[in-house]
This record gives sequence, C-alpha cells and structure tokens, in this order.
Amino acid sequence: MILVTGGTGLLGSHLLFDLVSSGKPVRAIKRKTSNTAAVKKVFSYYSGKADELFGKIEWVDADIMDFVAMDDALEGIDYVYHAGAVVSFYPRDHKAMLTVNIEGTANLVNLCIARKIKKFCYVSSVAVLGRAVNDGVSDETTYWQPSKKNSVYGQSKYGAEREIWRGIEEGLNAFIVNPSVILGPGFWDGGNSGLFSLVWKGLKYYTRGVNGYVDVRDVARAMIQLMESDISKERFIVSSENCSYQQVFEYMGKYLGKPAPSINVPNAMTGIAWRVETVLSFIMRRLPEVTKEMATTTTMVYTYSNEKIKKAIGFEFKPVEQSIKEISEIFLKDHSGGK
Repeated sequence: MILVTGGTGLLGSHLLFDLVSSGKPVRAIKRKTSNTAAVKKVFSYYSGKADELFGKIEWVDADIMDFVAMDDALEGIDYVYHAGAVVSFYPRDHKAMLTVNIEGTANLVNLCIARKIKKFCYVSSVAVLGRAVNDGVSDETTYWQPSKKNSVYGQSKYGAEREIWRGIEEGLNAFIVNPSVILGPGFWDGGNSGLFSLVWKGLKYYTRGVNGYVDVRDVARAMIQLMESDISKERFIVSSENCSYQQVFEYMGKYLGKPAPSINVPNAMTGIAWRVETVLSFIMRRLPEVTKEMATTTTMVYTYSNEKIKKAIGFEFKPVEQSIKEISEIFLKDHSGGK
C-alpha cells in the first residue's frame, strides 16, 4: 500500500489521481481541518468518474508532527510519497515552516526506517540548489550555498533534505525530486495557480526574472516512474523549461484572452514596493501583498538542467506553453460556470 503526505495540495492531488487511476491502493493523510473538495475538483478535470476514483482513497487524519498518529498511518504501508510541506513567503510563517518541514520530515524518516518501508520519495525544491551564487545553469551537483538571498522556504527544504540523506545513510531506500515552479489547475486563489487569476484580473506589471517551470502532471509522473524504477539514493531536478516571467505571463495572456502584463518593474522599484507594502500591511492589519522574499525571487535569474532525469528514465517534459494552454482552458471552464 502507498502513503501520500500533502495529498490536499496541488501536486498531491494530481499524484493521488494518477495513483488511484492506475489501480494502486492509496492512503493519504490530512489534517482534520483540511478540505478535500479541491482534490475531488482536480479529479473532475481529468475523469468523468471523479467521485468513484476519489472514493478509492483511504483518508487518515494525522499531523506530520504527531509521531504516534504518523506511526499508525504507516501501518501496512510499503511505499511513501512525502509531498507535504508548509509553503510561505510571509515572515509570520517562518518558524512554523522550519519546524514542520524539517522536524516533520525527520519524524517520518525515523518511522519509515523503523518500519522498513520499501521505498521513499521526498519532494524537495530547486530552492535547495546553489542558485544564489551560481552564474550558470544549476544541476544536481550545484550544492547549497549559504546566502541572504536564500528564502526561508529554501532553508527549510535544505534542512529536510539533510534528514533524507541522513535516513539513507541509516538504511532508508529513498530518492529526492527537486521540482521547479509547478504549474497546474484547481487552486486558483493562491500559490503558482494564482498567477492565472492575476493575469485574468488584469495584471499590468512584470519583472525581468527567469525561473524553471514544469507541469504538475509531469512532476507526478516523474515521481511514480522513479518510484517504480531501481533508482535510489539520488536526486533529480524536475523542470521542463527556463522562462522569463514576461514570457510566462505572455503565454497566460494569450490563452486566457487577456492583455499580457506590459510594464516592466525595475529591480530598484521592487525593493521600494515591498518596503512600502510592509508599512501599509502593518497599519491596515493585513498580510502584505509583496514581501521581501517575493520581491527578491522575481528579480533573480535561475536556470536549471533536466538532463539527468531525461537520461535516467527517458523522461520527456511537456513544453511550458502547452502546459499553460491546457491549464488556461480549465481555468476558463471554471470561470464560465463549468464548475
């Protein structure tokens, strides 16, 4: 049987769909307050039998920080996909993110070693690579470098990865995937999917930053193929293409039928923006729309190589434009009453 953490998120929901669609027995953990409606919605994008497939998932209420609950959740499990994590660029969430992402992963690793789990997949991020000081293309050998430009999220994922490598030294049969910016449908109010909503609403500004992008279904497919292979004790960058923010927004505008953002925001202006927003959010008692980490990330040039996974398992990625086209079609259906 397979255990999935983070099943109520963008990647987790797509991973669950692929697993149950192929007839695999799956258990997914969630918090008691988690809403699984978004998971069922994702299923409906790809199948006319969404309810039937969703019903095949064995949901268990458990917090990754609860050692006893997680131990119970692992009863009878052979394979683990650890996709659960706190993701935030807001300072108020930094402590929780570091705690959950690192200590929660350590708990799960220890339990999986004790229960002799057959294989473990950890979903990390390209944020752990030494991109802050790297002038070229990052690959799996571009190791973490301490830098003020590293996000706290990146720090938490780096700490979690160290627990995976420690687990491997102690006998855990595991591998790591490092996705770039994941694009996918169904979570339009936040995260990367929220970019489609921003363009739909008339986003006017873009920065000169560059990043790697990958379709969520490719990430799920890569995880499953690696899990079913003999490969272990390795990491793999999962990224389709390196694109500028301007190019990505142009694709979104094209397929959403909206004008693409046309006003470039110079790096100096992003620095002013997050400072002003910090003051305004304090005065108005709300979360800032732009944080220092957000501003820094969107002005940087990050590029990644996907050659290792392509050679290891013959993996082929969906082009970013095709991914955005398909996601935009789903977005338009959701926003035209086809919910």
